[in-house]
Amino acid sequence: MSGRTDSDAEPAIAEADEPDEPDGHHDDVEDARRARWTAAGTGGLLFLAGCAAALLRLTGSAPALVAAAYALGAALCALAAVLGARGRTRRALWLLVAGTAVMALGDQFD
Repeated sequence: MSGRTDSDAEPAIAEADEPDEPDGHHDDVEDARRARWTAAGTGGLLFLAGCAAALLRLTGSAPALVAAAYALGAALCALAAVLGARGRTRRALWLLVAGTAVMALGDQFD
């Protein structure tokens, strides 16, 4: 009865089934990456839309204040895109809201 006690009776654990990170960590990284891309993409899109609207209002018969409001809103959205790409998604969201509000306010003067 002097047999080995470390026999192969236990099943081998497949390493592919075990994640390297604790549960939820990978999802958090993906969520953060998705938030950065969303903030950067939305900021860039609103920047382009604001610039186009500012140019259209500038060449039309609208007051200069309207074009300035669209340009200022577009600049805020561009800053939001930069901040979003750097991971400052909460600040980027607030800048997107502020930039869109400035553009909407400018549209009221049209």
